[in-house]
Amino acid sequence: MNYKEIATYIIIILAGVIIAQHMNVVVSGSMEPVMYRGDIVVVDQNPASVQVGDIVVYHATWFPEPVIHRVKEIYKTSNGSTYLITKGDNNPVPDPYPVQYPDQVISKVVDIGGTPLIIPKIGYITLWIRGL
Repeated sequence: MNYKEIATYIIIILAGVIIAQHMNVVVSGSMEPVMYRGDIVVVDQNPASVQVGDIVVYHATWFPEPVIHRVKEIYKTSNGSTYLITKGDNNPVPDPYPVQYPDQVISKVVDIGGTPLIIPKIGYITLWIRGL
């Protein structure tokens, strides 16, 4: 193996790590038919704002993995804290607890003209490796 091949492999590995930092794997069917289990979504890790209709990735108090759900409502409390009411598109009711913004929000799904940027099904391998 020569230096050019080694450099190429290093660049490929670094690119993969960088790209992986900006993607999340869908772990359930709660957002069908917009996204399916095993799909990968491209995310903005530092969203300047979140609006009703956006899809966010957040740390749920009720689920061990990050949850990817749509924002249905935003409200502020009397002490100035902001909360999101979220819901999976395929779920009959909203999530059980409000999401504190920005504390619990990890990222926002990138969309193009209102359509989420999704890479279908290639996340299944990571679900299998993680035992999900």
